[in-house]
Amino acid sequence: MEILHVREGSSALQPDSLEQLPASGTVWINFSQGSEPSWPEIIHNLTGIMIHERHVQDAANEAHPSFTDSTDHYELIVFRSLSPTDEDEQLSTRATAFFLFDHLLVTVSPVNSRSIQATRKRLINGKGRQPIRPVGIAHLILNNMVDRFLLMREPLISRLSDYRNALLDPKNQFDNWPDLLEYQKQIFSLSLISEAQSDALTLWRDNTDSEIDDHLSVRLADLLNHIRRVSEFSDNQQREIDSLVQLHFSAVAHRTNEIVRVLTLISAIFLPLTLVAGIYGMNFEYMPELKSRYGYFFTLGGMSLLVIGLLVYFKIKKWF
Repeated sequence: MEILHVREGSSALQPDSLEQLPASGTVWINFSQGSEPSWPEIIHNLTGIMIHERHVQDAANEAHPSFTDSTDHYELIVFRSLSPTDEDEQLSTRATAFFLFDHLLVTVSPVNSRSIQATRKRLINGKGRQPIRPVGIAHLILNNMVDRFLLMREPLISRLSDYRNALLDPKNQFDNWPDLLEYQKQIFSLSLISEAQSDALTLWRDNTDSEIDDHLSVRLADLLNHIRRVSEFSDNQQREIDSLVQLHFSAVAHRTNEIVRVLTLISAIFLPLTLVAGIYGMNFEYMPELKSRYGYFFTLGGMSLLVIGLLVYFKIKKWF
């Protein structure tokens, strides 16, 4: 359990324990998923409010999609963020639950969440404008989570560029289809995640009982805009993948057609030559030109003229 007491005009305090809520400021308590199963009792002892059993289950579910809900005493936001253990080029997410009370924010997050730690560090150092309400602190955490999705764009674009070069390289045959399909699957998952994030935040903003001033309204609009940028990026990536695959197969079909055309021209040239050779290869006793002294040379000359004539005809027709 990590506790912060956020006060107006000063850095956040880090009390080791908390018997009751302070009279001023906001308390933020963060619990790690799976490691502190008794957190609902701690919140009940502190506030006298019992967390709904279904919401407790939602907070413990790392695979829960983004959504929002509320009761008469608190509001709940479940938001998916990038897994803190994954590399930037991989896409794996976990859910963080936000419980918003009066002067109290409770988060149930994955172990070692980078977004949680970054927000704690900012509040403790007192950098920037310090939020003094639960909704303001929640916004800081959500903003860090969305920014991590935005940071994924550069490695994903670089990875797609590598696939583009490989798909359109005429000298090498592309055979890395499992990796490309896995990349496409990640992009599709990113689209679904960002869409669910946007829907959950929009629904919460439109139905919240928390006071949202002009500054926070602008910040929430900016946060939703960042999520939409992630969604648009993933949609554009999916379209580009589809276009690249279609272009790849078009190029393969074009190369195949070129090969077939060359082979057809060769066959067209050798077909009459084969006919002539077949005629003069007949084993009849009485055949003209067989006894001719220069018949062999005349035949070869005629065959050569036939080849030249066919080549000129094909050139006129622009078949090669």
